[in-house]
Amino acid sequence: MNDHRSPPIATRAEPEPADAPLASDDRASGRPKGALRQDAIYRAISDAVIEHRLKPGARLREDALAEVFGISRTGIRKVLQRLALEQLITLTPGKGAAVTRPSAEEARDIFDARRLTECALMARLAARIQPAELAQLRALAADEQHALQGREQSVAIRLSADFHARLAELAGNQTLARFVGQLCSRSSLILAVYGHAGNLGCECNDHNQLIDLLQAGDSEQAAAFMRRHLDSIEASLSIDEAPDEAPDLRDIFATYR
Repeated sequence: MNDHRSPPIATRAEPEPADAPLASDDRASGRPKGALRQDAIYRAISDAVIEHRLKPGARLREDALAEVFGISRTGIRKVLQRLALEQLITLTPGKGAAVTRPSAEEARDIFDARRLTECALMARLAARIQPAELAQLRALAADEQHALQGREQSVAIRLSADFHARLAELAGNQTLARFVGQLCSRSSLILAVYGHAGNLGCECNDHNQLIDLLQAGDSEQAAAFMRRHLDSIEASLSIDEAPDEAPDLRDIFATYR
C-alpha cells in the first residue's frame, strides 16, 4: 500500500530561525520555509482528525502543539486558524481550540450537500473519464482494501475520504472538488461522533463497483449508485454523544518525531 501519511516532522526541536537556508525543493516552490513547515503541520493535524486519532471534542492546546512540533505558538495559531476555516476544529474565545463535534443537524446538512454535488459530478465524470484516471481510482480502492485487510482502520478512513475527493477532482470542476474535499473531511468527523465502532461508512466493495460504472460510461447509473452509497453511509449513523477528552498529543504525533 502506498504511504499517504504526511512527511515526518521533528518534535521537541528548537524553532528554526526565519533566515535559515532553504532546501532546494523549498526554494523551487517560491514559498517561505515557515509557510511550508506550517503546511506540513496542517496536514499532520488534519490527517489525525480524519483518521480519528484526534476525536471530536478533543482539546488542542497551543503550547502543547508548539512543543510537539517544535515551532512557535504564533505558527501553531496560524495552522489552527486554517483548520478552523475548514471547520475541522472550533476556536472558542477563552477556551481555545477543539476538534469540531458536528451536531445531528449539521451531519444531515453535510450529507445533503454531498448528494447534491457528488451525484452530479459522477454523471459528468462517467462521460469523460480516461483509462489512466480509472487506473488511479483502482489503485486508491486497492490501497483502501489493503488497509482494511491489515486492520489499519485509521488509514482506511482517510483513504476512503481521499477516494471521494479524487473522484470530484477528476470530474473537472476544481471549485466543487475543493468543496467535496472539505465535505469528506467533515464526514470523517461525523463518523467519529455518530458511527459505530469499526464503521468506515463506505462498504468495502462499493468503490470498485462505482469504478466499473464509470468505466462503462454509464452516467445515470453512476449518479444513482453514488446516491445509494451516500444514503447507506448516512443510514449507518446513530447519535451517540461522548464527553470531551484531553488527547495525548505526544502519542498521537509520535510518528512525526
